[in-house]
Amino acid sequence: MKKQLNILIFLTIVVSSCLGSFSEGELLFRNGEYEKAISEFSKTLFVHVTDIKSLHLRARAYEELENFEEAFEDYKRIINIDPNYAQAHAGIGKLYWKMDNFREAEKHLLIAAKHDGGDFEILFLLGRAMLQNENYKSAEEFLGYAKEMRPKDARVYFYQGMARSALGDTFGAAGSFNMSLSLDPDNLVTLYNLGIANMATGAYHWALEDFEALLKRKPDHVDALARRGMCKKVLRNPTACNDLIQAANRGSDIARMNMEGC
Repeated sequence: MKKQLNILIFLTIVVSSCLGSFSEGELLFRNGEYEKAISEFSKTLFVHVTDIKSLHLRARAYEELENFEEAFEDYKRIINIDPNYAQAHAGIGKLYWKMDNFREAEKHLLIAAKHDGGDFEILFLLGRAMLQNENYKSAEEFLGYAKEMRPKDARVYFYQGMARSALGDTFGAAGSFNMSLSLDPDNLVTLYNLGIANMATGAYHWALEDFEALLKRKPDHVDALARRGMCKKVLRNPTACNDLIQAANRGSDIARMNMEGC
């Protein structure tokens, strides 16, 4: 009897060591121990082969390790179990984004948004994928949805400004860039694009202020120097040609194309 009990205890220990714990795997994942997390989730999935939560976090761990092929496989397994699982479609979309395949990224993120229209990250990345694919109207629309969810996120306004610029909505673009800059004053890319948008609306005084502010913080930005010269030229500032000549000498094609009269 004692021998049988010892065997039973031994088997219990062996089996327990082969079984994983989702909570343990999740803790390892949150701590950035992705390889250990994968091992733990794999143990769990050995017994519970359709455990979507374990498959999802294992896919995410593979993704963090840039093992995209394994991540794809786990996301596809999830979709086979539950075709409406939004995060699996989103995961595939994000993988395609990282691979610069924006067409496939948009397709899968659109499916994800269909099943979970309340996820900011899905809507935000979908809008950016549409922007990459030159689907500017749709990009502006989905970024608008994302903006409603996080009205204090400067990135949404920036990308919406880019979409509006491409659509020819120069006043809307200027408004978006201005809002983005108010939320993230240190973003010089936004400041530059705001200057361009203000030029497009004919607000050359404001554009001049934008480029001057940019050049104070980044004096080597030759295209900002060229555009400052362009603004000065329109405003009949006598130092306009000086800016354009300097920028042209430093390699700015924008300056070279606007040298007439200098």
